[in-house]
Amino acid sequence: MAQLSIRIDFEPSRSALGPGMAELLERIASQGSIRRAAASMDMSYRKAWLLIQEVQKTFDGPVVTAAAGGIAGGGSHLTELGEKLLQCYRRIEAGATRAVQPDLRLLALMVKADAAPRRSARKKAAGKKSGSP
Repeated sequence: MAQLSIRIDFEPSRSALGPGMAELLERIASQGSIRRAAASMDMSYRKAWLLIQEVQKTFDGPVVTAAAGGIAGGGSHLTELGEKLLQCYRRIEAGATRAVQPDLRLLALMVKADAAPRRSARKKAAGKKSGSP
């Protein structure tokens, strides 16, 4: 099976919106916390926060709102801008995938049956076997 991965680069800022950022935004929306979303992706809170800051600078507005912790526990959610970015990215991704589906199938058929996975794919698979998300 072959999958298409989309990364959109923005000039002149040199920032990007790709599958990792989209996943982070989705997890913040579903888990209500930057810290929990980052941890679920084996990412530090600091790295998640820096990625969010970069996107906010690129689009000149907040994509996530964060409330301080305490008795109520704080929390985070996507702003209207954050939701729009995520929806737009997912539409682009779905449209591109539909457009190239025949070619993806062709490429998948050309892959050797005993082809070794990429290094990063092996690490992810090993992490899942050991019980991490």
